Amino acid sequence: MTYPVEIVRSTRRRKTVQAIMDDGVIRVHVPATMTGAEVDRYVADLVPRLERRFRSEHIDLTQRAADLSRRFDLPRSPSVVWADNQRQRWGSCTVATGEIRISRRLADYPPWVLDYVVVHELAHLVIADHSPAFHSLVDQYPRAERARGYLMAKAGDEDYDDLRSGSAG
Repeated sequence: MTYPVEIVRSTRRRKTVQAIMDDGVIRVHVPATMTGAEVDRYVADLVPRLERRFRSEHIDLTQRAADLSRRFDLPRSPSVVWADNQRQRWGSCTVATGEIRISRRLADYPPWVLDYVVVHELAHLVIADHSPAFHSLVDQYPRAERARGYLMAKAGDEDYDDLRSGSAG
């Protein structure tokens, strides 16, 4: 879903740009002196991120991970959070602490793709590497192959082996 965007120019703003969601409208606050081209660049960058953030707020990652953990007999993570700074990976896991970070980009994808990435990261709590044993564990998820194909298509130039080895997820 895309939201209407309203540009709010302010004479008090000198350099900063801010995008906020207000009553279903994204308001981008910019300095009054900013050119149209500069505003367009900021809007192109900020609006998709804010839309993803808004959509992801309605997904309870902690509960989702707990359900998947129970369903596939995997350890529970003490912390499963959205990450805004993951551009190369779909998810990551710190094995020592059990903390899992999931790319907020996944909020825009089908739920079964998000679930696959969560299962992948939960499996790292059992097996830290990307060995055949690890993949056997992840492949318990019924849509694992389909989700890998979906992510491969979204990743563009990544190939299937990269997805299985973890460089993209």
